[in-house]
Amino acid sequence: MFLNWNEYRSSLLSVIGKFAKMQPEFMKGLAQMDKGVSEHGHLDAKTRELISLAVAVTTRCDGCLAVHVDAAAKHGATKEEIAEALSVAIHLNTGAALVYTARALDIYDNLPQ
Repeated sequence: MFLNWNEYRSSLLSVIGKFAKMQPEFMKGLAQMDKGVSEHGHLDAKTRELISLAVAVTTRCDGCLAVHVDAAAKHGATKEEIAEALSVAIHLNTGAALVYTARALDIYDNLPQ
């Protein structure tokens, strides 16, 4: 195991709670955005959490992983569903690397001679 993810998640949420006390208006706005996303109604909670996990992997956010793996499981996501969703994220990152490879080669081709 890399980390004790349960302790990490708990500690992270505690620090975020302290930040919320320092910046209550910001956190109210963030909560409003969360509410707007979760109440839209076209995607179920499990699907939203699987998307959140894919974004967490592509942005390399450990805290996001700790929170959203737990939430996905609570909304019924299986380990296999999580793995499949994250396979899509891995594939997309591969595509992004390919696009940036093309950009690097284009830069090279446009260097002053």
